[in-house]
Amino acid sequence: MTTTAPSSTSLAQRLRGVSGEVLKFGIVGLVGVFVNFGVSNAVLHLTGWAPVRCSVIGTAVAIAANYLGYRYWVYRDTDAASRRREITLFLIFSGVGMLIENGTVWFATYTLGLHGPLAYNVSKAVGTGLGTLFRFFSYRTWVFTALPEPATAEEPGSGPATAEEPGSGLAAQAELMLAAEEIRYAKAE
Repeated sequence: MTTTAPSSTSLAQRLRGVSGEVLKFGIVGLVGVFVNFGVSNAVLHLTGWAPVRCSVIGTAVAIAANYLGYRYWVYRDTDAASRRREITLFLIFSGVGMLIENGTVWFATYTLGLHGPLAYNVSKAVGTGLGTLFRFFSYRTWVFTALPEPATAEEPGSGPATAEEPGSGLAAQAELMLAAEEIRYAKAE
């Protein structure tokens, strides 16, 4: 019985790949923050509507702008075969992020009784930070997923998996997920 050492990327290579992805995500997110704060403050000051309503409008416009940046720049090399699934998940996770973000505005305004532009923008900034953390991990994990490369005949476990083979079942799924991550990291460099 011969064993082959699995090809693995070093921790430094993985971190380098993630750091490139984080940088791109951050740039798109920063544009979204400017859009979000610009639109929500403009609506707040021009209309005099309730702070949470203005914040939701700004967040919705930023979500649309961010989708374009994520889809066509940050995650352009990911599986685009099922756009309907991608957009649905993007909107669901963006909606949860919107609830997180605007929940802080609501809490500051109606629970703490803080009013005025400074309180509004500070509460919006805290909520934006929390929502961004949630969005980054959810988009990366579930929305913009990379496709693993198909197995070749030379690779162990590339044929039909049986219960006796080491590449069957859960182990095979884990190997495919690792392959997808390695592709993502390699493309991020």
